[in-house]
Amino acid sequence: MANLDPNKYSQNKNIKPESNLSSMAALGRMGLMLIGIIGLAMELFREDGWLKTGLAKLFASTTSMMLIPVIIFALWLMNRWITSPNKSETSKSGDLPMYLMMAAGAYYLFRLITTGAF
Repeated sequence: MANLDPNKYSQNKNIKPESNLSSMAALGRMGLMLIGIIGLAMELFREDGWLKTGLAKLFASTTSMMLIPVIIFALWLMNRWITSPNKSETSKSGDLPMYLMMAAGAYYLFRLITTGAF
């Protein structure tokens, strides 16, 4: 039979749970991100929104259609920059989309408070 240590979790006795303040900060960050996602989705998919006008400008002529490979390459480069080279280490730029979405959420929250709509 295997030798089982009765105190195998004793090395974890000094780990502190998250404080109420850090939990509230995480909840605030998540709320800002959700407001940002909702605000951007409303801007993107509304009547005459960003998606409709962007696609209309992109497919307006063959010259502007030549930008499609450039856009795809730029998105690929951004993905390579944000992701870490291996899964064991984290990259500092991986938090950039979260902070951008929080900034968008702060903007849409400000618009919601001042105007009453997104």
